[in-house]
Amino acid sequence: MFPIIRQRQLSESVFEMDVEAPAVARKAKAGQFFMLRVDEHGERIPLTFSDWSPSDGWIRFIFMRVGKTTHQLSHLVVGDSLTDVVGPLGVPTHVEGVGRVAVVGGGVGAAVAYPVARAMAEAGSDVTVILGARNRELLILEDEFRALPLKELVVVTDDGSAGRRALVTEPLKELCEASALDHSMAIGPAIMMKFCAATAREFGVPITVSLNPIMVDGTGMCGACRVSVAGETKFGCVDGPDFDGHAVDFEELMSRQRVYSDLEREADADFSRECSCHR
Repeated sequence: MFPIIRQRQLSESVFEMDVEAPAVARKAKAGQFFMLRVDEHGERIPLTFSDWSPSDGWIRFIFMRVGKTTHQLSHLVVGDSLTDVVGPLGVPTHVEGVGRVAVVGGGVGAAVAYPVARAMAEAGSDVTVILGARNRELLILEDEFRALPLKELVVVTDDGSAGRRALVTEPLKELCEASALDHSMAIGPAIMMKFCAATAREFGVPITVSLNPIMVDGTGMCGACRVSVAGETKFGCVDGPDFDGHAVDFEELMSRQRVYSDLEREADADFSRECSCHR
């Protein structure tokens, strides 16, 4: 069992929890993910961690309530426990020697961008973070990013309620135009990563994208995270989750990502009807 030692709600549908898991916390590296199971009857879901402490033995997860299991997770409190926390899985993000880099985190993708930006900054890179969301209420981890030794933090929202009124591609384009980048990384919704890659390609700037949003079983067996990269079939969970953004077939990726959306909504609706917390 893995006790929950901290929990808070970041927005209407986004939650954060710290889980005591000392053995795996000692092995975790930025960009990797874990498989979680709420109880012995539940499904296993992949979640990329947002922070961790090898010395204190905890892993932090940030997740959006979109289906039955994340709905169940959102109702757990300090003192409850998860049945399984398995990992770390996936290939760690390359953080050494990336030079001048822009890390773009969109929406809940900011949770994955944070440990990546932290690890790159600790490795001596010149890190600019572009943090974006639809509005102020959906913006997460701004204070945590400001505490990192970054070159700059640029905050943008679609409606201008926090930071600049802009899409994340606008400050990314400005950095590319100024020849201020050796590399870039985008983590967030697939459509956002697609346009970040297009922006970086225009200026010949390499970009890495994290394809954790398309993972389902986390082992490569279900095939849900298959994606074409430079014409070859890759699996987001075992070959990634990081890939060359200029080589990813985003149209195929987004089509595959929609396969289970109806089932997620149905499972969440069924759980809402059954759960005593909604009565």
